[in-house]
Amino acid sequence: MELLGTTTVFLLVCISCMLLFATWRSMSQNQKLPPGPTAIPIVGNILQLNPWNLPQSLKKLSEKYGPVFTVHLGPQKVVVLYGYDVVKEALIDQADDFSGRGVLPLLKRFFRGTGIVTSNGETWRQLRRFTLTTLRDFGMGKKGIEERIQEEAQFLVERIRNTQEQPFNPSNFLIHAVSNIICSIVFGDRFDYEDKKFLTLIELLEENNKYQNSLQIQVCMYNFLPTIMDFLPGPHQKMIQNIGKVDEFISEIIKEHQKTLDPTYPRDFIDAFLNKMEQEKRNAHSHFTIEALSRSTIDLFLAGTGTTSNTLIYGLLILQKYPEIAEKVQKEIDSVIGRDRSPCMADRSQMPYTDAVIHEIQRFIDFLPFNVPHAVIRDTKFRDYFIPKDTMIFPMLTSVLHDSKEFPNPEKFDPGHFLNANGTFKKSDYFMPFSAGKRVCAGEGLARMEIFLFLTAILQNFTLKPVLDCKDIDIFPVATTLANIPQPYKVSFLPR
Repeated sequence: MELLGTTTVFLLVCISCMLLFATWRSMSQNQKLPPGPTAIPIVGNILQLNPWNLPQSLKKLSEKYGPVFTVHLGPQKVVVLYGYDVVKEALIDQADDFSGRGVLPLLKRFFRGTGIVTSNGETWRQLRRFTLTTLRDFGMGKKGIEERIQEEAQFLVERIRNTQEQPFNPSNFLIHAVSNIICSIVFGDRFDYEDKKFLTLIELLEENNKYQNSLQIQVCMYNFLPTIMDFLPGPHQKMIQNIGKVDEFISEIIKEHQKTLDPTYPRDFIDAFLNKMEQEKRNAHSHFTIEALSRSTIDLFLAGTGTTSNTLIYGLLILQKYPEIAEKVQKEIDSVIGRDRSPCMADRSQMPYTDAVIHEIQRFIDFLPFNVPHAVIRDTKFRDYFIPKDTMIFPMLTSVLHDSKEFPNPEKFDPGHFLNANGTFKKSDYFMPFSAGKRVCAGEGLARMEIFLFLTAILQNFTLKPVLDCKDIDIFPVATTLANIPQPYKVSFLPR
């Protein structure tokens, strides 16, 4: 009996050990993190990356570690998704898991974790839902906003005409025109091109772009090592001050709206938000606060100005490089629209070549190569890996827009990437410059409309005459970090 008891205990111990081992092995497999280069304490993998071209550095790492890998940007762990399949799988197939916003320290200083772009959880859900509804109420995607863009396009054309064929940098003209569209939705009115406050506001945005372009190492270092950089002087401090001035500008407009608000007749996004605040004033946990209004307004203003204006600025540079492409677009404009009326959105379906050129501009410039950082909202199993809750995610849009299987010779500008053999427009699932899934850009429809209407209006009225010989025009970005910005240039606009 004693021997039997000892044997039983031994068997139970063995079974327990086997179960424990199986459980440990299962947990170990489930906790398998994506691979990546060995990180150095404090600095992580910074010394292994090129701050002037981070996408290229991450591309090389993907070739070694696969489409899902981990890098450490200072103490911050980031999971990188490289390639269409993994980006689609994360942002669309597992959209809810990857719907968080991973906030870089510099963005956190700018937006304080509230507003539409950088918030998370219920705050983000409520603000995004409200914003989409309100933007639609004020005409986004409807005939009203199309007419507003057409009107602004004519102001832009007249302003260009007044340059009398002299070469100039068109950036400010394009930024002013694009900005006025979002201003009319958010603030209730456009600004005159000579308005001093408006010009100051645009100058602040332009200054921040220059800092990002010319001093990217310091800006990158802030995102990697914010605790140290907070105590050091540099361009990051000036950028933060500039955003503070933008905040002051918008706060003044909000105060004016509070004084003149008629709840029965909201004029714009700010009025609608103030009405929502009044409705929820007895809700101690309301997400609709003055700070949320200020941040959301800045989000809409910056996003509604920067992305579209840079696409147009970059597009005009590319068309100088390839005058034969610009000429084909102009022939299609003359055939479908003529010279006597403004372009409208109904024309686009009859203009496959122009549509292909616009898509190719967006694909080629790859404006946000990293996407805006995401985060997983819960512990997530992705393929064979475990990604802990709140891990920052870089779904690399550059790896999708420059996929060589979908777009042969992706580094070459070629409208044929979006044309069938018979000349009709060819759609592509790989075309996601506005991201995809639950965090897709809220203003995508507005941006598409603006790019088409502004670009066709310009080419309907002018031929581009570059200062340099076509072969000497550099269409690659100044440098690549969070955004791809074109080289500064001058061009003459010759009336047609």
